Formats: sequence, structure tokens, C-alpha cells
Amino acid sequence: MASDVRDAGARLIVAGARVRDVCVAVEEEIARRGAGCAFPVQSSRNDVAAHYCPSPAEETRYAEGDLAKLDIGVHIDGWVVDTAVTVNVGDLPRHRRFVDAAHAALEAAIAAVAPEAEIRGVSEAIESTVRRFGLHAVRSLCGHGVGRWQVHGPPPIPNAPDLAGGRLSTGAVVAIEPFVTDGPGVVAEHGEPQVFRLDPRREPAAGPDPEALAAVRAFHGLPFARRQLAAYAGPRLEGLLRWLREEGRLMSYAPLRETTGHPVAQAEHTVYVGPGGVEVLTR
Repeated sequence: MASDVRDAGARLIVAGARVRDVCVAVEEEIARRGAGCAFPVQSSRNDVAAHYCPSPAEETRYAEGDLAKLDIGVHIDGWVVDTAVTVNVGDLPRHRRFVDAAHAALEAAIAAVAPEAEIRGVSEAIESTVRRFGLHAVRSLCGHGVGRWQVHGPPPIPNAPDLAGGRLSTGAVVAIEPFVTDGPGVVAEHGEPQVFRLDPRREPAAGPDPEALAAVRAFHGLPFARRQLAAYAGPRLEGLLRWLREEGRLMSYAPLRETTGHPVAQAEHTVYVGPGGVEVLTR
């Protein structure tokens, strides 16, 4: 299901298409198929590597020359998979190696996955593949474990081997996501966050707006966006978010931008490290 909606969403990314419309279309297709969004669909472009989530009134459109990432999380009964693809809008020759490098690094990393394999070997496969394309892996982003109602968990799967440690345990489910750039490969928060998360272990017993708070709780600790709470848009939602933030209960995720402004491409699959071998769940 995640594979299907990812590929269908990627086909919608063309010059002139509105970013918000693509994200909403993917979210609606996930719901139509009877699943849920593990996080709001995100589409980061060019030097923005991740976490760009259109606001409810976003009018930004894709343009020819964009390197447009489409990052999708799907869950059924809380069990999460995470997958992403990069679209070279207009198929510009100068951007092809970014897309090719991210895809090749992902396939090399998957080939290095095995029960009890050293994570360093997976990270080495990513970095060495990216270097063959004359690019750099983004060091400050990494893959991660996924679980029930959990998008980001252990173990981390760094894109650089010197940051890696530990082994892949049998039975693990991990998202592997190489990010590649021709810049130094460091990202930092930049811009207003549109994605939030309420840790279920720190949920308040009551709040200023019980109905809106119940809608936030219904995400079961998974990330959510303003546009997913349209019924409470305006002062109600902003008041609740402000109160949760002041109470120290709300996490927010601003867009992550390559610090020198260089373009970034991404590819991602979720894999199951089974006792009989590795299964790519989002192929």
C-alpha cells in the first residue's frame, strides 16, 4: 500500500502542481485504502531535505528544476512503514545524478542488511556508493527503527559509518533513508514548523479545549499537521497548540535545510530483518 501511494503521488509531482494538493491527495488515498498516515505527507524541495509540510493555506507550486522529495508514512493498526522518493521535476540532466545516487545508495544499504549485521557496514555501503557519484551523504540525518505507533525508534542507521554502532537484531523493522547532496551534508531547522507530536506518555489529563485535545490524542503519539485538524482551524487549534507548548508537552518539527543551500535528494524503504532473510516492505 505504501509503495502504491508513494508511486502514485510521485506521478502527481509536475511543474505547476500545488504542493499541498499532492500531499492531500496521497493522504486521502491512504485513507481510502483503509490505512492511516503514520505522519502527515511531506514534500521537501531542493535544499530543504526533510520535514516540509504544507500549511492549510499553502499555495506553493512545484517548478521545473525542483528536486522534490515525497516522504510517506503508512500504518495499519499502528504498525508503521516509512518510504520516500525524489522526483527530478522536468528531468533536468544536472539533477539526475542526485536521484540516481540516492537510489543506488539505498539498494547498496539494503544488500548489506542481514540479521546481526553491523550497522556500520550498512552505513559504509551508503557513503561509499554516494561518493562514487561525486556527492556527499547527509551526515546529520539517518535511518531509524519503526514500531507500533512509533515512527522514529532505535536503532539509528546513520548515513556515515563513523557515526554508526551496534548490530541489526533479528526481527527488527528499520527505515533506511540515504540523503545525498553536493554540499557539506549538514542540515538545520529553518522555517515555521507545521508538524507536531504529543507524546502519549505525557498527555495532559485535561486541557482548555477537550474536544480538540481528544482529536490530537487520536493520533496515538504519531506526528500530525495543522491541515489534519481542519475542523479546529483558527483560534481553537492555535490556542491548544500554544497551551501544549507552554506545558512542555508538544514536540514540533521545523523544515530541515542544507545549511549551505545545496540541493538534497532522498530515497527510503522500510525493511524487515527476518530470521530467514530480509524483506523490503515498501518495494
